[in-house]
Amino acid sequence: MALLPKDRIPPHNDDAERAVLGAMLIDDKAIGLTQQYLRPEDFYSPRHRKIFEAILSLSDKGTRPDLLTLNGELSKAGRLDEAGGNDYIAALTHSVPSSANAEYYARIVHNQAMRRSLIQISGESAAKAYDETIEPRYILEEAQQNLFYISDPRRVFQYKKVQTVVKDVVSYLDQVYKSPDEFTGIPTGFHALDRLTAGFQPAELIIIGARPGMGKTAIGLNMAANISIRQNRPAAFFSLEMSDQALMLRLLSSEAEIDSHRLRTGFFAHSDFDRIFAAAELLHDAPLFIVDLPHMTMLNIQAMARMLKVQEKIEILFIDYIGLIGTESTHRQRWEHISEVSRSLKNLARELHIPVVALSQLRREAEGNTPNLADIRESGSIEQDADMVLFLNRDRDLDKDPNEQARELEQKVKLMVAKNRNGQVGTIDLTFTRHLTKFSPYTGTA
Repeated sequence: MALLPKDRIPPHNDDAERAVLGAMLIDDKAIGLTQQYLRPEDFYSPRHRKIFEAILSLSDKGTRPDLLTLNGELSKAGRLDEAGGNDYIAALTHSVPSSANAEYYARIVHNQAMRRSLIQISGESAAKAYDETIEPRYILEEAQQNLFYISDPRRVFQYKKVQTVVKDVVSYLDQVYKSPDEFTGIPTGFHALDRLTAGFQPAELIIIGARPGMGKTAIGLNMAANISIRQNRPAAFFSLEMSDQALMLRLLSSEAEIDSHRLRTGFFAHSDFDRIFAAAELLHDAPLFIVDLPHMTMLNIQAMARMLKVQEKIEILFIDYIGLIGTESTHRQRWEHISEVSRSLKNLARELHIPVVALSQLRREAEGNTPNLADIRESGSIEQDADMVLFLNRDRDLDKDPNEQARELEQKVKLMVAKNRNGQVGTIDLTFTRHLTKFSPYTGTA
């Protein structure tokens, strides 16, 4: 007779757990290898969990784990008996002939831990789904977060000792010092901006604000193109306003340097096809992912972003724009909804450990004036949650000129870093070529 679910033993492999621990005691090089896959909570056996923690503790102190030092570490912590005692620990080294297959055994333990986590998540979600007082979207969001956590190789403890944090930061500083890269974050392709910010940093929420028609989408696309085409770094662009074809026309116009209006209307020369094909080839090979879905909600954005992070390893996410993100609830006021979106985007940046760049409209009062943080539309929480706020400001007089040649004039534009939680603020100059909807570094000619 089949066992009932409540009577089933959770998936685990005791032999593989002992083999992993034995390999770590035989060869300390196996410690770093297994740490790529395993955390203490991945061990089903409580005694194995305690032994693994003690081995890591010794390794962190610079002491080579062996039977003698491990017994001493467990005795000092009063955990030797809980870990099975001297005889059980000595038998671990007999569980595996060598450390050669440590990675293989670690993967078995990791896979079994994932199975247990999936059972727990599905069980908790099923129980909550029966509770009519809990909104389904909250159950779905919690399940998505938990599923992403167990599939993410960067899983960490819920808390850390300060010694661990210090070690991580010193290691980061050593890596930055030795790195040949000029910037610690992801360069936007606008060198003056990157010098000011050191690039867009992982886990940060960046807001680019401007009045309608100032070029928010254009500068976001230009940054995404610079990152994906010229740096070959995977980037995603979520568009709630424009179709994927409209975005691609803009990118082709910018890369081929052909008037976007002529591309849209078909009034371009046969000789332009060489540049169009060259630009298309660049874009074809770029790791740029466009999500074109009007009325996207935060649940849509979170689910798609997590999938792109896992499957395509995206390093930065652009969202155009924050005011168009839909709501699952019709009962919230507009400012409450935007506040929740802002917090969710910040949490998403931290969860995926990538920069999230969200475009935002400014209030009508900012028209013709120098923008400030109070001009961010609909919610003060955007200003509060954002790690960096950029404002785009340019003179609209050129837009009003009926002369066709005026479209091809380059215009000097101000990009203001109004808030930078971890760095400097300031203003840089860019060049805007209107007929190409293209921003480029300022050369002093406009």
